[in-house]
Amino acid sequence: MCGIIGYIGNKNAAEIVYGGLKRLEYRGYDSAGAAFRAEGKISVIKKEGKVEKLLPYLAGVRATVGIGHTRWATHGAPSDINAHPHSSGCISVVHNGIIENYAELKNLLISEGVTFLSRTDSEVIAHLINRFYSGDLVAAVAEAVKLLKGSYALMVICERENKIVAARYKSPLIIGFGQGENFCASDEPALAGKCEKISVLEDGDIAEITSDEVTIFNGELQCVVREVSPNLAVSSDLGLGDYPHYMLKEIGEVAGSVEYTLKAFGSVKVKLAAAFSGVTRVVLTGCGTAYHAALIGRRYIEIFAKIPAEAETAGEFRYKNPVLGEGCAVLAISQSGETADTVEAARLAKSSGAKVIAVTNCLRSELTRVADVVVPVAAGPEICVAATKSYTGQVAALYLAALTLAGVEGGGLWEELEKMPALCRETAENIDTSALARKCARSRGTYFLGRDLDYAVALEGSLKLKEVSYVPGEGYPAGELKHGTLALIDKRTVSVFIITDGKLAGKCENAVEQVLSRGGKVAVLTNLQDVKKRLKGLVTVIELPACGRLLSPLLSAVAVQKLAYDAAVILSRDPDKPRNLAKSVTVE
Repeated sequence: MCGIIGYIGNKNAAEIVYGGLKRLEYRGYDSAGAAFRAEGKISVIKKEGKVEKLLPYLAGVRATVGIGHTRWATHGAPSDINAHPHSSGCISVVHNGIIENYAELKNLLISEGVTFLSRTDSEVIAHLINRFYSGDLVAAVAEAVKLLKGSYALMVICERENKIVAARYKSPLIIGFGQGENFCASDEPALAGKCEKISVLEDGDIAEITSDEVTIFNGELQCVVREVSPNLAVSSDLGLGDYPHYMLKEIGEVAGSVEYTLKAFGSVKVKLAAAFSGVTRVVLTGCGTAYHAALIGRRYIEIFAKIPAEAETAGEFRYKNPVLGEGCAVLAISQSGETADTVEAARLAKSSGAKVIAVTNCLRSELTRVADVVVPVAAGPEICVAATKSYTGQVAALYLAALTLAGVEGGGLWEELEKMPALCRETAENIDTSALARKCARSRGTYFLGRDLDYAVALEGSLKLKEVSYVPGEGYPAGELKHGTLALIDKRTVSVFIITDGKLAGKCENAVEQVLSRGGKVAVLTNLQDVKKRLKGLVTVIELPACGRLLSPLLSAVAVQKLAYDAAVILSRDPDKPRNLAKSVTVE
């Protein structure tokens, strides 16, 4: 969840570390800190709050070695003391991950006379490394990590050695190669414009990084070679431009996400078709927004391929002892490709004999290393914590995968998707949800309702509103409203119905009437002219462009995303950095 970055070279480390942390802030922003080594001394700066709070304290720093951290709190509340780096003796450490046996290790260290300052799990790492340090930082880190259970990406500096030592297990960590300088970071965006080549460390790796050289060891401290690849992150991709927030910018990029995903699919279509050979059952799994995309993908597979399909949240799937094996394909969906529950679900599926297909926006991620085939989501960098364009990219990728599983080679179904980028662009540019957003912002609760594919979007709409505006509510099947949830409806609630399926429209309109008769406020998102005519004057109607029902989620998703954004702005929330959340959930 947290973001970490390290630099060693001949430039101003404070400037580079700060810039990298700003690019990593979507991974956590409860607190931030950095440690710099200069003239055999380490100075540590750390503050509760966003990365920008560090800036006044960095002006006087003159160092060529530094490590930094932006935090999403797991153990210990956000505070200056609990912020990273953590130090012990001559050692300073930044950590992304969770140490599951930290309490046991902490008690051991306390019994040896160690004093702890923070309430974090990460501080035990600094004390362990200091405990083992006797002049060789690599050896000390290697001994310390042998005692750790859980996940970690570490960067360590020492007053006595001019280097950074990095280590990784089940948390992402990359090395960036420069000329007379080298880098390490949680992911590529932190190094955009800084280096041309990178390597991804593997579980158990330890890297010794100096300004001139990078040496990578495995857990037995044997030298290993990892693949060197181009750094694909581009600085210009991450700019805000004229937009006030990344969320609004990325809603505007939904059309490109669908278009580029369609183009990118050509590179994997043949390999995917081969992987699908003999498949008689499909399980789709993901977390949060990715799970909501899975619900839509499940219906695509059932409709096109006519085979059983299930959608499971990854955190539940991996612990339910699922029945898998030959003939089963598991589609693991994750924007980052690093979501811990989804990666572990994919590993479980592979060990059980199922074929694993990754659907991800990050093609050099842990999930892609597990998968047999990777279906690209070409959404580009997504900075806002709340997923927008990556969700629609996932839906497009799952639509294409379902057609491939069904053996549909061309024709109208493919052509329908080719038309969607223009309709997505039209929706993003013209949709006006501001008046409805004001009602939602004042409501006691906002309920999103729909049937079939519209229900999947209703879940996503509710999640988006809760994420960025903190307005409570629920996504619910419209047909189930009368079986309990109707008890919550009154004049202080807003119900947002999504109606894009003509066959189910009448049923949904019945539910609209049930809400109205209880005094609830109602809005309807629809692209059906008959629905608009029947409900005009009774409820707020927000019209979407006409399209086939199977691809309507690409348009209704834009509408609920924009609604959530507008509500957040009305309530003076930061839609890009919602409280308590982070983008890349690399812990369980």
